[in-house]
Amino acid sequence: MTVLKERPLRCTLAMVRPHLRGHKWLMAGGVTALLFEVVFRVLEPWPVKFVVDAITRSLGADLAGTGPAATPALLLAAGAAVVLFTGMRALSNFLATVAFALAGSRVATALRARVFNHVQSLSAGYHSSSRSGDMVQRLVSDVGRLQEVAVTAGLPLLANCITLVAMGGVMFWLDPLLALVVVLGAAGFVLLSRGSTGKITTAARRTRKGEGSLANTAAESLGAIRVVQTYGLESTLAERFGSSNAQTLKEGVQARRLAAALERRTDVIVGAATALVLAGGGWRVVEGAMTPGDLVLFLTYLKTAMKPLRDLAKYTGRIARAAASGERVAELLEERIDITDAPGAEPLGKVSGELGFRAVTAGYGDAAPVLRDLDLTIRQGSKTAIVGPSGSGKSTLVSLLVRMMDPVAGAVTIDGTDVRDATVASVRSAMSLVLQDAVLFSGTIMENIRYGKLDATDAEVEQAARLANAHGFISAFADGYSTVIGERGGTLSGGQRQRITIARAVLRNSPVVIADEVTTGLDHASRSEVLAGLDALSAGRTTVFITHEASVAMASDRVVWLQEGKVLLEGTPAELMRQPLFASWVEQHRAANARHSLSGPQRRPAVPPRPERAPAGGSAGVQAGAQAGVRA
Repeated sequence: MTVLKERPLRCTLAMVRPHLRGHKWLMAGGVTALLFEVVFRVLEPWPVKFVVDAITRSLGADLAGTGPAATPALLLAAGAAVVLFTGMRALSNFLATVAFALAGSRVATALRARVFNHVQSLSAGYHSSSRSGDMVQRLVSDVGRLQEVAVTAGLPLLANCITLVAMGGVMFWLDPLLALVVVLGAAGFVLLSRGSTGKITTAARRTRKGEGSLANTAAESLGAIRVVQTYGLESTLAERFGSSNAQTLKEGVQARRLAAALERRTDVIVGAATALVLAGGGWRVVEGAMTPGDLVLFLTYLKTAMKPLRDLAKYTGRIARAAASGERVAELLEERIDITDAPGAEPLGKVSGELGFRAVTAGYGDAAPVLRDLDLTIRQGSKTAIVGPSGSGKSTLVSLLVRMMDPVAGAVTIDGTDVRDATVASVRSAMSLVLQDAVLFSGTIMENIRYGKLDATDAEVEQAARLANAHGFISAFADGYSTVIGERGGTLSGGQRQRITIARAVLRNSPVVIADEVTTGLDHASRSEVLAGLDALSAGRTTVFITHEASVAMASDRVVWLQEGKVLLEGTPAELMRQPLFASWVEQHRAANARHSLSGPQRRPAVPPRPERAPAGGSAGVQAGAQAGVRA
């Protein structure tokens, strides 16, 4: 990862810099307002100097140089000047803050969108091994922390550093010898902070990593709350969460302790510098080299000029945490997108729906291939059932069709065109995918169905629901199609969720339909409704059923039995019934269905033992394929 070889802060700046280019005028306005603030901050102590010197002269003191005595007009003018300079400085600071806050918000929004789009483009293999809680925290919290620090720490530091340079110049003009105290103070701070900054950044990095682990634990526990409560796992998961929480607290306290120690050492440096100026400046006033007003002005400048050191110490912890957050965001952006459009890729034209696998070998990572030299043709407009033992490569086959992964060798084709020669968007637009785990989103039923075709009218959505046998139960709700469903459709039954996803696929109207174990776990009534919806969905389309249900296989035009990543059996249901392996599997299903009541869930019988003449090849890597599956 090239970016992450750089130092954390430089890595973060390199990541953010491209997003700043579109806001150069806003940034320029903010910098201009910041410069005006510095000017008024430099002018602000001068009325005090004139008043102190004028009063001292009025009391009879013999001061170096000439100047006016104290008069009511002078005092009123000085007071008015203080109000003017303070007001203008406040206005300039307000304008600069607003400008930088707007720029920071827009940059954070653009960066968050960039990261989200990047994460959505990553392959199924990446998402199968990543943890969603930590990913969401990087996307929301870490990007937000970058924005916060840019406004709350970056802006004050920039203003104070400009102020330091401006006031340093004025102080050298007033008294070069005393001005050297500022240089010595800044050098002392640099020496003290060099050792602390790296330690603070390391501790902040560990803290953010621990917070990501906490987010994962919470997301997993809350996402499976029914299982947690049913199995009484609350105390176990609470203990795991508490352990991670305590470790994160420890790392967080260490980072803050280091930052606090640096801040206190900086206070000592500022105090020592002030003492030197007070003593040396007082003596120079006595010698007549300076006026009392000059000393007051110098002390005011010293206090203001040393503020950047205090702020740098104060914000070191925040900046370190922002750098750690930047690293975590950069890690996501550095993840390579495996599935992209090849150079010269063109959209598919009108798709008929013939699917082909030509000597396809596919797998996950370094594990053994799940599919091995697979040859298979699925005819246009046919209904093909893919059956076989768990881990035989059925879900991997689906992943290849929708280009969630590409084969290691061989080619997957649509109407004879290698899917890698077509654009990813056009390949996926030719597919409608209905999964065993019906995926619904928070929102209304109408919105969930309309995801199949975003510009569909209400009438088209309702017609799709009717074809999917979903209109009846939807209309029974008080709010009908405007009914709001919970996260992942938790307020609906399994059969209702599946029929809504089928309605979405109907509305999509793509030439190829893939149904992956859509009837598993449903009771007889729900199963019948879902199968009726699938019949409407598959009419006139190339349909691939990934299934363990014998009834679905028997109703298909063609059945393909996968085992150990190869086609073991292929033919019409009638032809395969003459094969002992397939016939035995069908009879087991029929017997199991007869033993169970029609109202109970259909239990899936085990696949019979593998025949003695199974295709050659080991079974390593099968579990990797089963685990990765297809992510919607």
